[in-house]
Amino acid sequence: MPYRSDVAPETLQVSLEPEGVEVEYLDDRSVFYHGVPAAREGSVVCGPGRDVHVLVTAPDEREGVMVYVNDRTTHDEILESTGVGRVLVDEGEAVSPFPGVEATNHGYRVEVTADPEAARGRVFVFAEDETGEASYEIVAPGEGDGGGEAGTEAEPEDESRAEEGS
Repeated sequence: MPYRSDVAPETLQVSLEPEGVEVEYLDDRSVFYHGVPAAREGSVVCGPGRDVHVLVTAPDEREGVMVYVNDRTTHDEILESTGVGRVLVDEGEAVSPFPGVEATNHGYRVEVTADPEAARGRVFVFAEDETGEASYEIVAPGEGDGGGEAGTEAEPEDESRAEEGS
């Protein structure tokens, strides 16, 4: 397997729509994560084999930064051209890709923990694989939608990610 490294993210344009979240890459392509993200208090645990993407918006919610957690397939040059970052987290370790956000590798599962106030923006987690995608927003305690508690495992949904302009 080719060597992969951490890649610093760039600021990307973000559009929060009633149907989901759109992120525009620096190369003018965009990705649309379908569905209203489910609110989760404190953290989300993503199951084995899931691609984990973390988006933190600016306070105005029109810009943000995104990282892929433990993505070992995308070439560094592709990430750099799109503005998406990458963090690699060793088993049993945790890293903070952004202030107020931490990704922990629990073996086959990745947990994303966040304090939206410390992150100074909204924190979204997208977990996907070949069977579907799930979208979550990590919120402060007491702001959850009743759909789960801290540490709730991300389950796939029937929606699939659509890339535009590719």
